[in-house]
Amino acid sequence: MPAMSEFPKTPDAGASAGSPPGDAPPPDAPRGRGREPGAHPAVGWREWVALPELGIDRIKAKIDTGARSSALHAHEVRFVRKGKRRLVRFRVYPNQKDDRTFVEAQGEWLEERKVRSSSGSQSIRPVIRTMLEMGGRRWPIELTLTRRDAMGFRLLLGRQALKGRCLVDPGASFLTEGKDR
Repeated sequence: MPAMSEFPKTPDAGASAGSPPGDAPPPDAPRGRGREPGAHPAVGWREWVALPELGIDRIKAKIDTGARSSALHAHEVRFVRKGKRRLVRFRVYPNQKDDRTFVEAQGEWLEERKVRSSSGSQSIRPVIRTMLEMGGRRWPIELTLTRRDAMGFRLLLGRQALKGRCLVDPGASFLTEGKDR
């Protein structure tokens, strides 16, 4: 497998091209505390979602507002070039406790990013952009690819993926179930 450093570094590994810096909401998101009630759907601390561009129709996600970035459990990560495009190919095992069913996926490699885990350790992870479907809505998100063998969820959605789009009810689960299926 080629090392990540074989691809040229992006100008600013902390921010993605074309997106607002820091924790800024999407440009179309309502601003301030005067948001209309019901403008943002509520989601629970765990939800069923889809990553259609990756071929994943259903995966259980942990909603984690304490995490800035989102992470997908990825195996056999390989970096390839297709013309001028830099791609990441990988396997996703979307079902918890199932190491037989997998999806071969690929996404455009955006950058490598230093991420600090909940245990405090740092790692460099590849980042891709893909579409997320949840509760009948669809929007682009960035995902870091990493092994999450010890974690209970194969997908973690951090606050950057949710900011300006959802309200989180930490006492509820699966609030979007049935709204997009």
